[in-house]
Amino acid sequence: MSLITLKRVYEKIASFNQDSYLVDRLWPRGISKAKLTGVAWLKEVAPSNELRQWYHEHLDEWDIFYQNYQQELENNPAIIPLYQKLKDNEPITLLYGSRDLKHNHAIVLRDFLLNKLKQNNSAS
Repeated sequence: MSLITLKRVYEKIASFNQDSYLVDRLWPRGISKAKLTGVAWLKEVAPSNELRQWYHEHLDEWDIFYQNYQQELENNPAIIPLYQKLKDNEPITLLYGSRDLKHNHAIVLRDFLLNKLKQNNSAS
């Protein structure tokens, strides 16, 4: 079982577990706060407004977006709660609103967290 599960917030799910985190900067359109009861909204881990807007204008530049978002995450203290859970071997679910299941910021965030965990485990 993977430590990190990615789920689109628009999927039909009865309820989300307590270790679910909405990682979009903007609240997902059409989703009530009641539907996400118990889900922590970590909008600070999402790409900056500038990077998010740039990517929406350059959807064919996935690799550049991926690298730039990884760099933003490197200096972002908002990842600490997520990283700590993973370090304690607690699985988490990252929720996102993007329609693109293969090219979205939650994938970059997942990869970043898993790489950081792997680096720290190999350094131990």
